[in-house]
Amino acid sequence: MCKLYNSLILVAFIALFSCQQNHVKSYALRLKPGMDLKQEMAQFVKDRQLKSASISTCVGSLKELNIRPANQKELLHLKGHFEIVSLTGTFADKGEHNHIHISVSDSTGYTIGGHLVDGNLIYTTAEIVLLNNSNIEFTREIDPETTFYELKVKEN
Repeated sequence: MCKLYNSLILVAFIALFSCQQNHVKSYALRLKPGMDLKQEMAQFVKDRQLKSASISTCVGSLKELNIRPANQKELLHLKGHFEIVSLTGTFADKGEHNHIHISVSDSTGYTIGGHLVDGNLIYTTAEIVLLNNSNIEFTREIDPETTFYELKVKEN
């Protein structure tokens, strides 16, 4: 048990030291009822001119869900009460372009997810932690193969 505990402490120390060495800074924000999840995060990134922001964690709830399911052109819009069980993604071009996926569950535990678009309205709260690495910069450019804006990483 002691070896496991010491190993966990070592891993945590290495992760913390690595983040400090890589110039990673954390930002936290809380969204309130009625705010748009995607728009508020993008505005936060833009206001702070973050060049390589990614979502570390998010917990919260939505009263409106608006996503683009995998490989679909049509959006899925649902009203109700949803728990955010996963939110992950990156922000490029200082918040102008992003690629974010969300998973939510309803009161029965049914879980659904997809590409986050505008129109996801907060029910009670969204507590979000973003990370930004000042040694790299994210941009997005049209990829000729996929025809989508894809991530480009530039080292500073």
